[in-house]
Amino acid sequence: MSPVTLGDAKTPLVLTLDIGTSSTRVLLFDALGRHVSGVEGRKAYTVHTTSDGGAELDPGDVLAAVTECIDQVMAQVDGERLRGQIAGVGACSLVTTMIGVADGHAVTPVYIWADTRSAPAAAQLRSQVDEGTVHDRTGCMIHPSYWPPRFLWLQHTRPELLERSRQWMSISEYIYLQLFGQTRCSYSVASWTGLLDRRRLVWDQEWLSRLPITEDQLPPLGDADTSLSGLRPEYARRWPALASTPWFLAIGDGAGSNLGSGCTTPRRIAINAGTSGAMRIVLPGTPDRVPQGLWCYRVDRHNSLLGGALSNTGNVYQWLRQTLQLPSTEEIERHLAEAEADGHSLTILPFLAGERAPGWAGHARAAIVGLRWHTQPLDILQAGLEAVAYRFALIYRLLSEAVEESEEVIVSGGAMLSSPAWTQILSDVLGRPVIASAETEATSRGAALLALKALGLIQSLDDAPPALGETFTPRPERHQRYQAAIERQQALYTKLVQQPLPD
Repeated sequence: MSPVTLGDAKTPLVLTLDIGTSSTRVLLFDALGRHVSGVEGRKAYTVHTTSDGGAELDPGDVLAAVTECIDQVMAQVDGERLRGQIAGVGACSLVTTMIGVADGHAVTPVYIWADTRSAPAAAQLRSQVDEGTVHDRTGCMIHPSYWPPRFLWLQHTRPELLERSRQWMSISEYIYLQLFGQTRCSYSVASWTGLLDRRRLVWDQEWLSRLPITEDQLPPLGDADTSLSGLRPEYARRWPALASTPWFLAIGDGAGSNLGSGCTTPRRIAINAGTSGAMRIVLPGTPDRVPQGLWCYRVDRHNSLLGGALSNTGNVYQWLRQTLQLPSTEEIERHLAEAEADGHSLTILPFLAGERAPGWAGHARAAIVGLRWHTQPLDILQAGLEAVAYRFALIYRLLSEAVEESEEVIVSGGAMLSSPAWTQILSDVLGRPVIASAETEATSRGAALLALKALGLIQSLDDAPPALGETFTPRPERHQRYQAAIERQQALYTKLVQQPLPD
């Protein structure tokens, strides 16, 4: 749906928090699921990386970003005047994150999905347990992006932090703990930890019996329609329009993106290409079997999210632009549109932050093979973007085998939507039409729709159809060339990723 002005918005309204990897956004949506234009709070923060694979956020920075963004929105719309018009707060959050807490305050940094330091611990766990059984129970592989290896890594390398932390939670629960003095974790966010029993929707007892934590150190669970209310006095005074409003538990940003872009059933495959990337389908219930290489998270108690994630998407584009000192966006787009498919003789493994789906090699490193005297920086960029598209294609093959009824592929996320040439490459690689989402804030919109449904303002998520943009049609000759390039990339993957590369 197209955005509306505040004056044209249908009340009541929903405020949304989108706690992302590099920034937080706070927006308003109306009762029809339309983004209220001209009203936005946005605050960036820095992911702190280390040479050994660390990727962390400062929890204080994220909390400050959330509160400042709400301040910005309340100032823009006269928060006092909107008292009673904001019916609820919806939220979505980057996942997976992990924070140790004691006496209500963070003891550790926020360990985010891109932190690969627990890769040795993941390898150790694979030698001790049957990964297929774990995958079936939790929907997650054994990988450094999930909690089980991180707890062992902390036990081996930071035992004092493990000892000091009385509770463990994700960043969304930590934010709510600060705002309300209590917290809960949604099934959605919990499923991204690798510690949720996907069928019973409880913390997985098999994992807990092997890890140096207990269940009472984890937050109580709830669903997407579970809410907290009654802000702490300092925040109730700061935002009187939100003081007694229900704040619904955060869902995973991937689930929000699917719902907000209209991919609410198996008929539509959603691709999100932001800093990281993912390809996902919403399924009713939970599948009996999760295909090897994919994950199965929860949207809520009724629906699952089947798919795979890439740790390297928009961040690959940005790294190449900065490192290669590339020309303007216009020149880049022109080159990509005119260049021959796979015409550079390069093969790239784009694993700057290790690999998640489909191979789950947390130790993987990026590689560029085939450089020659005449190779130009724009050739390397093209090869890098094609390489990311190849990884999406491998996930697509697995999803297509598992779910045959998909009819459309919808792409969202600023990294790819800001580059029509890259979106065309993706269509050519998949051999399927790709429809660009016109919902510029799909993730926040998904959280808003769930809040509207929980409040009884809409009966179904399909009551608010999404806005769609341009359709990119695949070119058969390019599709054929790209299939050979995928096999060449896979051959390189087999050679270089079968064994860990030296640090």
